[in-house]
Amino acid sequence: MDRKISIIIPVYNSERHIHKTIDSVISQKFDNWELILVNDGSTDKSGLICNNYAKIDSRIKVFHQKNRGVSAARNFALSKVTGDRITFIDSDDWIE
Repeated sequence: MDRKISIIIPVYNSERHIHKTIDSVISQKFDNWELILVNDGSTDKSGLICNNYAKIDSRIKVFHQKNRGVSAARNFALSKVTGDRITFIDSDDWIE
C-alpha cells in the first residue's frame, strides 16, 4: 500500500528560514507527500516565498489567512490534508 504523508507548516514572518524548511521537505527520498503551508498573516515576504514554491511543485499547497496564531493555522491545515499520515514542522526548522 502506498502511503501519503501530509506535512503541515504554519508560517508567520519566516522569510529568513522558510527556504531551508521547504527545501528539506523537497529533498527527501520518500516523495509521496503533500506540503500544506498556512501563511498566518505574515507581514514579510513569507507568503510570496510559499507561493513561489507552490508554482514549481504541485505537491505544495499554500493557504493565506489573517493572523490567528499557530494553533489556528494548524487546525485549518488539518481540514485540508489528503494523506494517510500527518506531521507538523515549524517554519524555522527542517528535517534531515
